[in-house]
This record gives sequence, structure tokens and C-alpha cells, in this order.
Amino acid sequence: MISPNKLNRNTVTVAAIAIFSALYAVLRLIPLGPMIGLSATFSVSDFLAPIYGIILGPLTGGVSVVIGTFIAIAMGKPIVFMGLDFLPAFVNTVAIGFLVRRKWMPALILNVALLAIFIANPLTVWSYDVSIGSWTRPIPFFWLHIVALFVLVSPLGYKAGPWVRSLKPELLTAGVATLAFVGTMMQHLTGNILTEVVRTQIFHLTNPDAFATLIWPAAFVLYPWERLTLVVLATIVGVPLIKALKSTILPFDDKKAPPVIMSPPPPPPSP
Repeated sequence: MISPNKLNRNTVTVAAIAIFSALYAVLRLIPLGPMIGLSATFSVSDFLAPIYGIILGPLTGGVSVVIGTFIAIAMGKPIVFMGLDFLPAFVNTVAIGFLVRRKWMPALILNVALLAIFIANPLTVWSYDVSIGSWTRPIPFFWLHIVALFVLVSPLGYKAGPWVRSLKPELLTAGVATLAFVGTMMQHLTGNILTEVVRTQIFHLTNPDAFATLIWPAAFVLYPWERLTLVVLATIVGVPLIKALKSTILPFDDKKAPPVIMSPPPPPPSP
């Protein structure tokens, strides 16, 4: 028999999934900017992924992203990755959910695996020559992903979770920004892999020649600004949201990962 406390936690978790899935679906219908090389747009919901990981954890947050994505599709959001449209934000949410709960190794393994898969794909362009005056050097296309990986393995990667857990304004801001940067770069890697593998190599919806001549040259210039925008939005929205929800949500439950939601405290006794 399920105890009342367990039933209550499960009930609140289901309610949270319903609420956050609906929010994600609505924001996914609002365009943020065009996807380079694709007849699709980024959505406002893209900056929610790391916030969901921090607040809801890898399980509840990940489920909310998946359900919200399919609700948005049912409401008219075009399918881009042949039904796997949830995967980039899902990876972001799950990785950040692990990091903020001190599970650093799964996030690192996932990041390294994604970067290796992307680099190994023959459609990936390795580098571009960048000239500044007389100085010309080849710069890897994925240079910012390497920076994100260094951030993850550096002390910042260890401290970001505790900073968020502290809820101190300065540390919370730094922690959310760091986690959002790592997560959004993993989201970008996943989207790149889906574009190469699913759209191009499996379903032949994108011309392979377009990667070297159009897609990656444009992305090389624009994707750092695109990722920076998402990090800034996630920080601006995430910091006050995390502080506001800290009294009704237990985002840092290390002993029991799923579910991470707890019920509100009982009202004080009447005098």
C-alpha cells in the first residue's frame, strides 16, 4: 500500500509536470529567431531548458520538456527533426538537472560523447581561417563547445551547482549563468547532430553540400551570439523564478532524485 506522504509527493509531481509542460508548449510556439539552414525557428522555450533542470531535476524536468514539445506540435509547431524535436532541450535539462544535484560525471560523459559524435561526422567542417590584420589562423568551428567543456571540467563546473543551491543573489546568478552556458552548448551540439544525421544522412531533407558552403559558415559567425542570448535570457528569468519557487519546490533533493517536488508547508496553527 502506498503511504499518504508518497501519494502526496507523486500527486504534486504530476501536477508540476502538467503545469510546466503547458508553459513549455505555449512558449515553444513563440519564435525567437531563424534556424540557420532550416525552414524553422528557435523558440522562446529554448531558454527554459536549463531552468527546468535546476528547478525540477533531470526526471521531472525532462518529462516536462518531452510532453511540452509534443503538445506544441499538436498545436501547430512544425516538426523539424522527424519526431525527435524534444531531444536538444531534453539533453540540456537532464544534464543541468544532474549538475545541480552534484552528479557531475553523467553530465561530463554526455558532453564528451556529443562533442565526439559531432566532430566525427563527415559533414562537420573542422575550422575556418580567421584574419585580423596580418594575423590569420584556423579557428575550429566548435571552439565555443570546447570552451564549454573546459568550463564543465574546471572548478566552475563543480561550484555552479552549490552556488545555485546557496540561493545567495550573486552566487545564484553566477551559478545559473554557468549552468545555462554548459547546457545550451550541449543543446546546440544535439541539434547539430540531428541536423546532420536525421535530416541529411537518413531522410535526405538537407543538401549535404550546403553544410560546407552555407550552413556552417553562417553558423560559425552567428551561433555564439545565439547561445549568448539564450544564456542571458535563462539567467534573467531563472534567478528570480528559482528564488520565488524555493518555498514550494525542493530543487536540491540529493537523496531521492525523482520526484523532486514537495508539497507546500502546512499552515500555522490558529491562535
